[in-house]
Amino acid sequence: MTVKLTDDQWQKILPVLKTFPQIRLGAGRDVRRFLEAVLWVTRSGAQWRLLPRKYGHWNSVYKRFSRWSALKVFEKLFEHFSQDRDMEHLLIDSTIVRAHACAAGAQKKRVPRA
Repeated sequence: MTVKLTDDQWQKILPVLKTFPQIRLGAGRDVRRFLEAVLWVTRSGAQWRLLPRKYGHWNSVYKRFSRWSALKVFEKLFEHFSQDRDMEHLLIDSTIVRAHACAAGAQKKRVPRA
């Protein structure tokens, strides 16, 4: 599964990202690839370690995701685009993201002691 932002979508997202002075946008193409990586993880339900290499090193992507989450960047993007019909298929909230069984409180397998 490849997640690719269209040029039109990117042109809508970039101005919103520029409202966050705490995040470094650097080369726009790197930020765009980062957002595509986040979308890949959220849509696939995969663990970060399974992120395809074309999106960058999984740990770097995860660390940036954590920083942006703490700054509420994704919340602002969600709020900003929630009423935009051209962007609604990009938005993902917790009601549609699949969680791994261990995240849902599944019982761990116990190994009997010898």
